[in-house]
Amino acid sequence: MALMLLHFEVDDYDAWKPGVDDDPAGRAASGATSHKIARSVDNPNEVFIRLEFPSADQAKAFRDKLAASGAFERGGMRIKSGPTVAETAEERTY
Repeated sequence: MALMLLHFEVDDYDAWKPGVDDDPAGRAASGATSHKIARSVDNPNEVFIRLEFPSADQAKAFRDKLAASGAFERGGMRIKSGPTVAETAEERTY
C-alpha cells in the first residue's frame, strides 16, 4: 500500500472543505482507496490529509494531477509539508 501525505494550513477550514468534497482532481478515479482528514486541536485551520493507494505509482500520478489542477492555490492553502508519497513499512491495529 502507498500513501500520499499532505500537511498545510488554510484561512478558513469551513470555506475550504467544500472544494475537497467536490474532488476536482478525481481521487477515486485515480485509484485512491480511502482518505482521512485530520485537524490540529490547537489550530483547526491546520490540516493533515492521508490518501491510500494500491501502489506508489498511482499515488505519484495523483500527486502530479493534483498539483496540475491548481488545488494547492485555492482556499488560502499554505503547504507545510508534502505532498509526499510513502509506502507502508508496517501497520498494526490496537
